[in-house]
Amino acid sequence: MSTVQTSSYRRTRDHFEPEDTDPHEQRRVRGLLEQIDYAAFVSNREVIGQTLNGIDADTFQRLAVMTASARAKWAAETVRLLESGSPVTPDQTARLTAHRTAYEELAEAYEAMRRMVERGYITIR
Repeated sequence: MSTVQTSSYRRTRDHFEPEDTDPHEQRRVRGLLEQIDYAAFVSNREVIGQTLNGIDADTFQRLAVMTASARAKWAAETVRLLESGSPVTPDQTARLTAHRTAYEELAEAYEAMRRMVERGYITIR
């Protein structure tokens, strides 16, 4: 059985935390993990910052309009199918799925870009 998730989600963290480790070892491991997290932060800031260096408020506005348009197309297609009164064909289902997928991808891209700004990976001009 397959499932489709139609809303945004954040990944949960699943870190192993041993209980029987001595305090010195725990501090050492925490220090290593902080270094790893910092390396990931710096890497994201540099790579994403270089790749998306032209982002400004207008970019987010255009993405918001594109996302809203995709959502409206998905809803309009649903209403059109409803008003036809006919059973939904596989082709119609595929078209509806394509509209939903487009909306979900754009919404996820918006959320991802917003998180990039929050985390300091991108600077808005």
